[in-house]
Amino acid sequence: MNLEEARSELLRRLTEEIWDRQVLQAMARVPRELFVEPVDQHLAYANIPLPIAHGQTISQPYIVALMTQALYLQGTEKVLEIGTGSGYQTAILAELARQVVSVERFEYLAERARQRLSLLGYTNVEVHVSNGTLGWPQSAPYRAIIVTAGAPRVPQELLSQLDDGGRLVIPVGSRFDQDLLLVIKRGDVLEQRNLGPCRFVPLTGQAGWSG
Repeated sequence: MNLEEARSELLRRLTEEIWDRQVLQAMARVPRELFVEPVDQHLAYANIPLPIAHGQTISQPYIVALMTQALYLQGTEKVLEIGTGSGYQTAILAELARQVVSVERFEYLAERARQRLSLLGYTNVEVHVSNGTLGWPQSAPYRAIIVTAGAPRVPQELLSQLDDGGRLVIPVGSRFDQDLLLVIKRGDVLEQRNLGPCRFVPLTGQAGWSG
């Protein structure tokens, strides 16, 4: 199966569980093969996570679609992404939001992501090197926040940067297994929904795991 056939098959499978057509269309437009390591390009459209540098991963396409769908983006939002990684999730967000602010702790990954996103013509994205557990308060508030690493709890630092009515999607649990949570901020009330089990690399830093 060539890459085009593999992409069509992946999208067909995703339509069985993902209802947001805009998310599916964004995933059809973004070439995932440009975000994986060269040795793994033949697996670019397999519905599995793949390793990238610094012990990080590019998430399973289904999880990318599920997390993006949960943000309910309409095209006018400013979105904060914690954990740029390869830049693939960043590109999906850039297809659907007005502005994306992404934070990555590894300079190497941040620079490679910037290069890929620039190559693809995304001008509504900025990538910063910083401790993602603290967010990026300089550009707050955000209508949506997405965290692509597993946290021991929902960081208060991120909640404080979320706009009223905004949505935060984050994996919460142990270092090895988490539940994917959707948190909706309504004034002083936080509405929380469990989107199901998941497994992400640990979110490390002041408001995450140590080490």
